[in-house]
Amino acid sequence: MVIDFGRETCGILPTSETREWLVTNGIGGFASGTIAGLLTRRYHGLLIAALKPPLDRTLLTTKLDESIRYGEDVYPLSTNRWADGIVGPHGYRHIERFFLEGTVPVWRYACSDAILEKRIWMQQGENTTYVHYQLQRATQPLTLTFKVFVNYRDYHGSTSGNGWKMETETIDHGLQVSAYPEATPFYLFCRGATVTPTHDWYYGFDLATERERGLSDREDHLHIATFQDTLYPGQSLTFVTSTEANPNLHGETALRSQRNHEQRLFDCWRLDRVKQVETSPPWIRQLVLAADQFIVNRPPNGKTIIAGYPWFSDWGRDTMISLTGLTLSTGRVEIARSILYTFAQYLDRGMLPNRFPDAGIIPEYNTVDATLWYFVAILDYYNATDDHDVLDDLFPMLAEIIDWHCRGTRYNIHLDSADGLLYAGEPGTQLTWMDAKVGDWVVTPRIGKPIEVNALWYNALRIIAKFARRIGKPYREYDAMAERVLARFERFWNADTGYCYDVLDTPDGNDASLRPNQIFTVSLPESPLNQNQQKGVVDACSRSLLTSYGLRSLDPRDSNYRGRYEGDPLQRDGAYHQGTAWGWLMGAYAIAHYRVYNDPAKAREFLEPMANHLRDRGLGSLSEIFDGDAPMKPHGCIAQAWTVAEVLRAWMSIG
Repeated sequence: MVIDFGRETCGILPTSETREWLVTNGIGGFASGTIAGLLTRRYHGLLIAALKPPLDRTLLTTKLDESIRYGEDVYPLSTNRWADGIVGPHGYRHIERFFLEGTVPVWRYACSDAILEKRIWMQQGENTTYVHYQLQRATQPLTLTFKVFVNYRDYHGSTSGNGWKMETETIDHGLQVSAYPEATPFYLFCRGATVTPTHDWYYGFDLATERERGLSDREDHLHIATFQDTLYPGQSLTFVTSTEANPNLHGETALRSQRNHEQRLFDCWRLDRVKQVETSPPWIRQLVLAADQFIVNRPPNGKTIIAGYPWFSDWGRDTMISLTGLTLSTGRVEIARSILYTFAQYLDRGMLPNRFPDAGIIPEYNTVDATLWYFVAILDYYNATDDHDVLDDLFPMLAEIIDWHCRGTRYNIHLDSADGLLYAGEPGTQLTWMDAKVGDWVVTPRIGKPIEVNALWYNALRIIAKFARRIGKPYREYDAMAERVLARFERFWNADTGYCYDVLDTPDGNDASLRPNQIFTVSLPESPLNQNQQKGVVDACSRSLLTSYGLRSLDPRDSNYRGRYEGDPLQRDGAYHQGTAWGWLMGAYAIAHYRVYNDPAKAREFLEPMANHLRDRGLGSLSEIFDGDAPMKPHGCIAQAWTVAEVLRAWMSIG
C-alpha cells in the first residue's frame, strides 16, 4: 500500500492539516501530528510518554519548528496557526512529498535545488522519539535550525504557561528538562549540533480540531532550546527526545532497529499465512503494521491492547474483540496467549474489566459483554494453536464466569430463570458497547436482554461445553443451558419486520429499533437463528445500515437517528450510537454476508473501501467512526484497534 502525497496534498493546508500520522512505542506512548506540521489537537506531540506503562500518558515534547539557511535564503519548514487565526510560518509550502515508509512518516522538503528528508519514529519499549534529517541533494552546505517546544501535562489536558518556570541542565549532546521538582525529567539530544537554552512561552497555539469537538482550542507551549547544525550533501542529523538518560543517539542504527521490527511483523504473518499473504493486496499488508501499534506491554509481564489513538486506554471489550484480528490473523499467537492470561488476573465476580482508567490502578467493571467476548477470543486462540495448556489453566475461570452469571453479579447481570436468557442493566449505567453517557444521561441504556449479549451468552455456553469435553470435565449442564437459550432465542425474532428485536424485556417492553447488534447472531461461531432468519438479518442490515465504512448504529428512518457526528460533547455523544457508522462492524457484516450467501468475492468487496480510507485522516490506519450520512466523514479516534482488527480478521477468514 503506497501512502504517498505530493504538492497537490502537502501544499494545500486544508488538506494537509487533516491528514495525521502516528508512531508508537509498544508501551502506550506515541507521537502524532499532521502532514503540514500544524498542531490541531491537544494530542499532537513528538513525545507523549507512558510514564506508568501503558498509561499515565504525558505530553513532554510538543514539536520542532525548523528553518534552513541555504545560500542567501532562509526557508521556514514549520507551520503554526495562532489564536487570532493567522497562519505563520507557512512551512507546508516547501513539502514536495510526504509518504509512509512502513509506519514511519517521511517528509521531503524542496528548497531551491536542495532536498531535505525528515523521518520520525519511536524506539520500541522506550519513551524515546527520533527525528532524523538527511540532506539528500544540495550544491552547497545547508544550515538547519530548530526550536524545541516542550510541555508537561496529562495528554487529555491543556496548558496555560503563565509564570511556569521549567528548569534545564546542560548535558552531553543536549539538555535535561525538569518541569517541576516531582516531575519525571526528560531529555533533548542532538549529537553534533550546538544547543542554546532559552525559556520563552509561545501563547495561543490554535487547535482547530478541538474547536470542532466543542473543547478548549487554545494552548501554550514552551520554547526551551534551539539546536543548530550545518549539513553537507549526504550528511544526516538526528534529534532524540526521551525519558531515558542514555538512549541510543545513533539515528541510522535506531532506524534500522525500527525497520527490523516491522520486517519481523511481516515474517510472522507470512510464516503463519503463506497462501493468503501471497494473494492479499498491499493495503492488507499495511494493516498488519497498523495492528502492531495497538499491542502494548502491561506490567509486570503481560500484554494488552490500546483501544484507540489518540485518547483511549486499554479496554476489556475492545481487547477481546480485537485479539483475533490483531494477533491471530497476523501470526502472533504468543501475544494472544499473553493477553488472555493478562486479563485473567483481573477476573472479579465473574467479570473482566471494562477499562483501565488513565489515572489510578483500580479497573472499572461496567460491561456485560467483555467477559463473554473472552470466550470467543479463547476459542479462536485454541482453534489456531490447539494449546491444551490454555484450556487447563483457564477453564476454572470460565466455569466461574458462567456460575456468577447464573446466580447474578454486578449491575443486575443475571440469568433469567424463566427463559434462560441473560438480563443486564440498571438505571444510570451503560453496560453494552453502545455506552455513551453524558453526566447522568445514558443515551442508549438498553436495559433488559440485548440481542448481541444473548448471542454471546449462547456462544459462551457452547464454547465451554466444547472445552469441557476436550479436557474431560462435566459438560452436559452447559449443553442443556445452551439448548434452552436456543429454544427461547425465538423470542428475538420480529415476524412483523423480518428482523430481530434489539432488546427484549426493557422497562418499556421489547425494543424493535433496527440496530446492527443483531449481525452477531450470524457472524459469531454458533448462530441461534435458522437460515431464513439469518438471511433476514443480513438483508435488513444491507438495506438500512450498510455504508462504505461500516454499519450505522441506527436505522435512518428512526426518529432518533442522527446522521452527523458533530458539535460539543453532549451533541456528539447523543449521535454516537444513534446513527453514527462504526468501522468495526464491517468485519462482522462481511463474515455474516459470506455465511448467508457463500460468495467470498462479494463479501470481501464490502471491505475494500477501507483501502482508500488508509490515505485519509489517520494515515495507514482505520478510524473509529464515520457519519451515517454520505459522504461518511471520519470521526473519533484516527486509529481504532477493533476497526483494524475486524477488517483484518474478516479479510483473512473469508474464502
